[in-house]
Amino acid sequence: MNSITLGQKFQLPWQAGSRLLLRAASLAACIALWQWVSSAHVDLGVITFRNLPSPTDVVEAARLLIESPKLASHLAASLTRVFAGFFAAALVGIALGLAIGRSRWCADMLLPPLEMLRPIPAVAWIPLAILMFPSSEMSMIYITFIGALFPILLNTIHGVEAVDRRLIASARSLGGGRRAVFTEVILPAAAPGIVTGLAIGMGTAWFCLVTAEMISGQFGIGYYTWASYTIQNYPDIVVGMLFIGVFGMGSSALLKKAGDALMPWYLPERK
Repeated sequence: MNSITLGQKFQLPWQAGSRLLLRAASLAACIALWQWVSSAHVDLGVITFRNLPSPTDVVEAARLLIESPKLASHLAASLTRVFAGFFAAALVGIALGLAIGRSRWCADMLLPPLEMLRPIPAVAWIPLAILMFPSSEMSMIYITFIGALFPILLNTIHGVEAVDRRLIASARSLGGGRRAVFTEVILPAAAPGIVTGLAIGMGTAWFCLVTAEMISGQFGIGYYTWASYTIQNYPDIVVGMLFIGVFGMGSSALLKKAGDALMPWYLPERK
């Protein structure tokens, strides 16, 4: 194990503390800038902050939402939709990505239509989602599924295609069959790319939440954010955005941590 890897695994307490302090200072600077532009009603012509709620307004709106009994219903609805769509996308995306990455025939058959569908934004799927699914709940899950699918799919394909061919040839020369090569060489080598795709897909699923909950529904953080906009309740809009950001960041970070725990052989180098 080289010195870089040792330094990454065993950070001194003052190093960890300085990194935490730097991150806290960065966040504090952003909040201070937000407070200034909102309280000073900065108007730059191209962009204006006259109607931007201040951090104190947002904190008060967040307090009221946290104390409201509707918060649990909003969170339960959004978490169900996001994770249902994400896990379906993970199953389909990884399976298709492994097939396309390993088989030229599958790539020729499946990749062209998938590449055609990939640039279509989630909001454009709303009319078809309403037509295809009998319930609005399934329509909303489908929107989050579409949002998460393509990052997982493409990262899986790239992970498989990036496997060193010499490793595959060595495994075959040692008598490894197709199944052994796939499970013991290709999957471990492609796993970092797959985990990265899962983390990006989770963030994209949360990104598509507002779009999904525009379809229908009485509960959900995305619905709460959109409803706040329609009644021009500006602090609540920011509260909804922050909830989505925090949950999206947290779930993506958990996926990365789980991936690191399951891949002890992989440790990216960071300067």
